[in-house]
Amino acid sequence: MPEPGFTHLDSDGRARMVDVTPKDPTHRRAVARARVEMTPETARAVAAGGVEKGDVLAVARVAGIQAAKRTSDLIPLCHPLMVGSVSVSLEVNRDSVDIEARVETVDRTGVEMEALTACGVAALTVYDMCKALDRSMTIGGLALWEKTGGRSGPYLRDGSDDG
Repeated sequence: MPEPGFTHLDSDGRARMVDVTPKDPTHRRAVARARVEMTPETARAVAAGGVEKGDVLAVARVAGIQAAKRTSDLIPLCHPLMVGSVSVSLEVNRDSVDIEARVETVDRTGVEMEALTACGVAALTVYDMCKALDRSMTIGGLALWEKTGGRSGPYLRDGSDDG
């Protein structure tokens, strides 16, 4: 018997897609963040547009946007949503690239997975485009920072102002 709160399991413990049809569509928003850590030399190359594969930040931004729109193709029990907007921002630091994805919709279920997927794929794209320069890069800190809308109410991660 599944534990209370695991809505993606039926009474026999089998995976299922949650029925959201009785819910009313509401405005929903989610923000996710991640960081790609790299050598200072790699970060300088990214900032200067000196990576041989091209404009790392532009390609990662588009990859994140595309990923948000395709989340239900990647996460088996995730509902396909009409994503209203996606923005992916990337900031180059001394030895990292910080990524933030914001996703909004008016729908019956939230966009947390879309924001997390956008952020993760943008981070993977940074890695892919820079791996020839720096195989020691790491991707970390992928987390939901904020969400609004829906029955469970708003969520704001502690420390959201300090990036």
